[in-house]
Amino acid sequence: MASILNYFSNLSNLEWIVAHGGMYLIVLIVFAETGLLAGFFLPGDSLLFIAGIIIGNATVNQVDPYINLLYWIALIATAGILGNFTGYWFGKKAGAGLLTKPDSWIYKKKYLIQAKNFYEKKGGKAIVIARFLPVVRTFAPIIAGMVRMDFKNFAFYNIAGSLVWSGSIIAAGFFLGEIKFVQNNLHLIILGIIAITTVPVIFKLLWVSKSGFNTMSKSV
Repeated sequence: MASILNYFSNLSNLEWIVAHGGMYLIVLIVFAETGLLAGFFLPGDSLLFIAGIIIGNATVNQVDPYINLLYWIALIATAGILGNFTGYWFGKKAGAGLLTKPDSWIYKKKYLIQAKNFYEKKGGKAIVIARFLPVVRTFAPIIAGMVRMDFKNFAFYNIAGSLVWSGSIIAAGFFLGEIKFVQNNLHLIILGIIAITTVPVIFKLLWVSKSGFNTMSKSV
């Protein structure tokens, strides 16, 4: 157990990552976090920022650094896209039985139908926003598959969301990684990125949920 905790604690250690697989390790982790249930605890945002720093400091013979940046953004974005497709497929297969399952005190089919309607109306936005939310980005494609969100719609926002998510954070690490303050305060920078991308969205979701609850209460 201690060795496992030590492994995950090193995922914010720049030198350790470089020595244990480097960018390909990050590609694998991004796929796991965006497509496998067991990957919900992996630090995707911080790893993307670290990936940008690694790319910025890399020396590749006869390769323009910006070409190298675009190459890794494309590869990592692809890992995120395939991860979400995997999650969608899993949700679609595992959630099929829920549509025929009889109602019980803990399960109501109408909630699944409501979720399906939500994804049909705002599913695209939900998939893109989820990319920037730790834990949520793991479960969003699974739920989309469970409620059978239109696959073409899901695919479009899956691709767009992965490119925006990976491209923006990796580029930030690439351009800011040379700054001494960033190098000396990497953990604080990572926490700041998580706060900036997460807090406003969580606040909005809580506000919407509260508003929806109040509306339902008035209608009862």
